[in-house]
Amino acid sequence: MTKLVDGDCTFYVVGTAHVSQKSVDEVRAVIAAVKPEVVCVELDKARYDALKKDSAFRDLDVFKVVREGKGMYLLAHLALSAYQRRIGASLGVRPGSELVAAVDAARELDVPVELIDREIQITLRRTWKNLGIWKRMMLLWSLLGGGQKDDGDAEPITEKTIENLKEPQALSEMLAELGRAVPEIKAPLLDERDQYLASKMGDAGNGRRRVVAIVGAAHVPGMTAQLGKPIDRAALERIPPAALWWRIGKWAVPIALLAAIVYLYAHTQAGDFGKTLLVGIVSISVGAALFTLLSGGSPLSAGAAAIASPIARVFPLVRTGVVVGIVEAWRRKPSVVDCEKLPDDTQSLRGFWRNPVTRILIVATMAGLGALAGFIVGVGFVATHL
Repeated sequence: MTKLVDGDCTFYVVGTAHVSQKSVDEVRAVIAAVKPEVVCVELDKARYDALKKDSAFRDLDVFKVVREGKGMYLLAHLALSAYQRRIGASLGVRPGSELVAAVDAARELDVPVELIDREIQITLRRTWKNLGIWKRMMLLWSLLGGGQKDDGDAEPITEKTIENLKEPQALSEMLAELGRAVPEIKAPLLDERDQYLASKMGDAGNGRRRVVAIVGAAHVPGMTAQLGKPIDRAALERIPPAALWWRIGKWAVPIALLAAIVYLYAHTQAGDFGKTLLVGIVSISVGAALFTLLSGGSPLSAGAAAIASPIARVFPLVRTGVVVGIVEAWRRKPSVVDCEKLPDDTQSLRGFWRNPVTRILIVATMAGLGALAGFIVGVGFVATHL
């Protein structure tokens, strides 16, 4: 526990591990001893509801996710949740149990509870925006593969391992290494939330003398440094627009492609022009259809990929993954039961493959990647004929 003072209020900040029974016990003990006027927890409304519900994904609308082009984003969310659940299962603790325990302990004492974390969707979307395509794929793969099989050389995750990570020196080293290895993830996932949590906790302390805050141990150093400083939470809640180069490239690439086609039409014979154009179209269609089939999509979805992918190259408002995802979702028609089974099915790669919801997301994502691969091949071929 870290004791902080800001004005007339004393904050008792308990740094926890989200998969530790010891943290659950510590949380209850601190709240009972301090008898705070308010308890702050590192949750937003969506995460709180997810922890309290039997199924966090019961109301998931996969059609809406696909239509909005958020398939890969949702896959990463599911993979991260599954990774935490696997660690929790190995320790016999449900992830976030200490946060639920804090809420329950506060209610028992008739003490108000403040949810002080930023909305999880904002955090994940800001993190996602920071990553390039390659790092997104690497992150997704590492989350999907993490903990799926035992590595004989790896130290098993135990309760002692988790508790050791809460020690100040180990925590400092871990955060420093995270900043060096993946600064694009650390900034929105940790640094920004440190500011947000400290600001909300400070607001909760206005007019009060004793506040208990329950947060992950990794947030305690940053919150300690930020408490009392002016923080623009509205700026931390904004979703940054796509990079300028991406917005320009989204239209510049199709324009350049059309210009190349016009040039070929004007400077080559009709027969050669037709063959070149056909090879370019076929390479994009074949790439999209092949990746769709390899990822477990239906022949109908592969056909949709073959038709939509060339159109998407010259008309950016059409997205191959969205079209294929809608077709695949219409064919599989995931039920409420399929959504409810997501927490269990996503514990393994086989479960990711078999659940209709995640299969739709995988197929849609792979269709888009296949179209991109086919486009690169097609452009290479067309370029040799300019």
